Amino acid sequence: MQTSPAAADTPDIEDASGRVVGTTTVAPAGGSTTVQAVERTVALLEAMADAGGQATLSSLALRSGLPMPTIHRLMRTLVGCGYVRQGPGREYSLGPRLVRLGDSAGRLVGMWARPRLVELVDALGESANLAVLDGTQVVYIAQEPGRHAMRMFTEVGRRVPPHCTAVGKALLALMPAEQVQELLRHTEMTAQTESTIIDPAAFAAELERIRRCGYALDDGEQELGVRCVAVALDAPVLVAVSVSGPSTRMTDDLVAAAVPRLRSAARALLDGMARNAASPA
Repeated sequence: MQTSPAAADTPDIEDASGRVVGTTTVAPAGGSTTVQAVERTVALLEAMADAGGQATLSSLALRSGLPMPTIHRLMRTLVGCGYVRQGPGREYSLGPRLVRLGDSAGRLVGMWARPRLVELVDALGESANLAVLDGTQVVYIAQEPGRHAMRMFTEVGRRVPPHCTAVGKALLALMPAEQVQELLRHTEMTAQTESTIIDPAAFAAELERIRRCGYALDDGEQELGVRCVAVALDAPVLVAVSVSGPSTRMTDDLVAAAVPRLRSAARALLDGMARNAASPA
């Protein structure tokens, strides 16, 4: 993140002993005041997440454009707080304390999105899901069960590989190819079923197909007899909404009916995010 060139000045923030602990960027009248050190810290955490949860100082410097001494100082602080772990080599990885924050945020997003999932289930009858990309895994943060006696059930909080799920593939299709390759480098593309795509070239072709048509399919790739269709939100936070059910009911006709409804739900979720972000504190 870069500081606005229109900022009037950047006074230091000091603690009780006079030690500098951050820098405040003061925007022109009517603008907002931000803490540069916080902006830079968030940028580093997001860069690590984009890299699959692990990164070296040199790769973070390339991604963020920050000076190496600044990155090193911020990373040491994050390690001390438990939000980043330093490995035996030169790589840093996202730390365990972030899990609690992510779980809490995920539950709130799931509660807020539940009406959209209910609408999907009422219209289609099958289970509707909401998932996010967390590092190298997909995490389900909300589900509305289908109306049939035999239905798909996904435990909220469950983590799965992205390469074998419709939500995962939809999310990866929003990312640049190089970023996907970097993420998958830290992931084992194991075959969950005989239909799972594990060849890198075939998977890249699958993501390109998803980019063209705007939705992703999981046709028994994670679990035999289960079919799922998903649409991802092109938003600052990578989120995907999906509908899943037994292959016998998730016919091509039902998938065709689900796609526009998923897109409508995604737009409603995106609009809601924008309104919440614009709301005054």
